[in-house]
Amino acid sequence: MNAGTADMLGLLGSIIYLLILALLANFVAKRFIAHIVHPIIRKTSMTWDDLLIQHNVIVRFSHIVPAAIIHFFSPALFDQSPTVAEFFQLIVNTYLIVIILFVIDGVLNFARSLWERGKMGRRYPAKSFVQAAKLVINLIGFIFILSSILDRSPLVLFSGLGAITAILLLIFKDAILGLVAGFQLSVNNMVMVGDWIEMPARGADGDVIDVSLTTVKVQNWDKTITTIPTYALISDSFKNWRGMSEAGGRRIKRALHIDMRTIQFADEDLLDRFKRIRLLRPYLEEKLADIQKYNDDVGEELSELINGRRLTNVGTFRAYCVAYLRNHPQIHQDMTLLVRQLTPSSQGLPLEIYVFTNDIAWARYEDIQGDIFDHLLSVMPEFGLSAYQAPSGADLEKAGLSLQNKE
Repeated sequence: MNAGTADMLGLLGSIIYLLILALLANFVAKRFIAHIVHPIIRKTSMTWDDLLIQHNVIVRFSHIVPAAIIHFFSPALFDQSPTVAEFFQLIVNTYLIVIILFVIDGVLNFARSLWERGKMGRRYPAKSFVQAAKLVINLIGFIFILSSILDRSPLVLFSGLGAITAILLLIFKDAILGLVAGFQLSVNNMVMVGDWIEMPARGADGDVIDVSLTTVKVQNWDKTITTIPTYALISDSFKNWRGMSEAGGRRIKRALHIDMRTIQFADEDLLDRFKRIRLLRPYLEEKLADIQKYNDDVGEELSELINGRRLTNVGTFRAYCVAYLRNHPQIHQDMTLLVRQLTPSSQGLPLEIYVFTNDIAWARYEDIQGDIFDHLLSVMPEFGLSAYQAPSGADLEKAGLSLQNKE
C-alpha cells in the first residue's frame, strides 16, 4: 500500500469517526432531553411550559451538539488536510444557521400558542403575524447561508436586495397583501377563528376555522371548506354573525299571511270567545274600557258601525301574538319584540313576527321558531281568520268540477 492510499484511508477513517461521534452526541443529547428535561417540565404545576414539548423547542437545541463536536474536533483530526477542515467548518456554519432558524421557528410557534390560549389571543389571532415573521427571518437566514457558502459578507448581499426589490414584491405580493389585511382584520376586530361569516361572492357560509397570512378557511354548514384570500375580507363585503352570538339572541323575522276576506269586526260571539282566552284578558279589559268610553260620547249614531269603535278579529289576534310571545320562555324579552302589519298584497295581509330567541344554537332556534308558528297558525281559526294560500292545481280542478255540476 503506497503512502497516498494510506493517507486517503486515514482521512476517510477520520471523517467516519467524526460523523459517528457527532451522531452519538446528538443521540445522547436527545435522550437526555426526552428522559430528564421533558419529565421535569411535565411535573411542574405550570401548564404553559408543556407547550415547549409540544413544539419541540428544546429538542431542536440538541442539534447544536453535533455541530459543536464537528467544530471543535475537525481542526485536530484534519490538521494535515486544511481543505477538508475548511469544508467541515463551512458545513458547520451552514448547519448552525439552519438550526438557529429551526429554533426560532419553534420559539415563534410556542409564543403563538401561548398568546392564543388567552382571551386576547382569540380576539387577535397571531398566526398571520407569526407567518410574516417567519418569512422575513427565513429570508435573512437564506442570505446568511449564501454569505457563508460564498465566503462573502452578508452586508454585500443585503446591499444587493435593493436591485431586486421589485421582483421580491412580485413574488411575495400575496404575502404582503395578506399581512396588511391580517393587521387590519385584527386591529379592527373584523373576524377571528370561531366566527360565523357569510360571503356569498366567495361561496362561504359557515365557521372560520383558520386565519393565516394569505388565506382564511371557512367550514361551511355542509362541511365543505372554502378558502378565501385574506385581503378579500378587506376589499369585499361579508357578514359576520358574531354580534348575534355575543348578544345572546337570534332573530326571528317571518310573516303570517292572512286571507283578507276573513277580516271583520268582532261580534258578540267572537267577543265571548276572546274573553275565554287567558292571555287576552288584560288587553280586552283595557281596550273595551277605551272603546266604551269613546262610544258613550258618540251616542245614538252608533247604529252605523262606522261611527263607533269596535274590536277587529285581526287586531285582537295581533294582540294575542304579542301576549303569547311576551309569555314565551324562549323569547328574549330584553330585545326587540314586534308584531306588525306589513303592506297588503296579492298574498293577503302580512302579519310579521319580529322577535329574538334566547337560544342561538341553530337546531334549537329552528325548533323554537317552528313551535311558535305551529301554534299561531293553529289558533287563527279561533279568531275567525284563515291563512292565505294560493290556489293549487287541485283547487282549480275542484272549482272546475263544481261549475260543471251547476251546468
